[in-house]
Amino acid sequence: MTQAEPQHRLWITGFVLVPFWISVLARAFSWVTLLRAEGIINSALMHWGLISEPLPLLRNEFAVILGMVHYMVPYAVLPLYSNMRGINRRLTDASRSLGASPFTAFRTVFLPLSAPGIAASGVLVFIFSMGFFVTPAILGGGRVIMIAEYVSIQIMQLVRWGIGTMMASVLLLATVALLAVMSRFVDIRQLFGAK
Repeated sequence: MTQAEPQHRLWITGFVLVPFWISVLARAFSWVTLLRAEGIINSALMHWGLISEPLPLLRNEFAVILGMVHYMVPYAVLPLYSNMRGINRRLTDASRSLGASPFTAFRTVFLPLSAPGIAASGVLVFIFSMGFFVTPAILGGGRVIMIAEYVSIQIMQLVRWGIGTMMASVLLLATVALLAVMSRFVDIRQLFGAK
């Protein structure tokens, strides 16, 4: 996105932002339609003769990870893009003119300058992932349970308020602790766009 022409950048940004415009339920059920035994992917693979019986693509960790990645891509890409857009291209060009290979210029100049964006993306995606509920419940089918879903089971089904409250509190404290540790190394406000 940072290297693309303005017209191409607009298209790429649109594709990255599409998950924001679609409901979480619509996305999850779209993946169910694609991944189920009679779904589009298994039907196409069987039609082409690549498999003889449907692959188990749904109600497992693969489906949950795929759905979560689809949901989290904008939260990872946008802080990275914001950070990388502010890196002066002349710095990498200068390293190249001094004899550095493209990989060396990337490793020694561009990557260290993009570290705050990488950290912001990692923290944001991790925090959102810790509280993820809808997509794992639908794509995991009760076989893959994330911590937020486990808290819900403890409170709503097993009526174990103490354990559910304790787990929710640990989840909240882990999030706050992560942000506190992160703030020791980088300016959190600047990392997420505040001046």
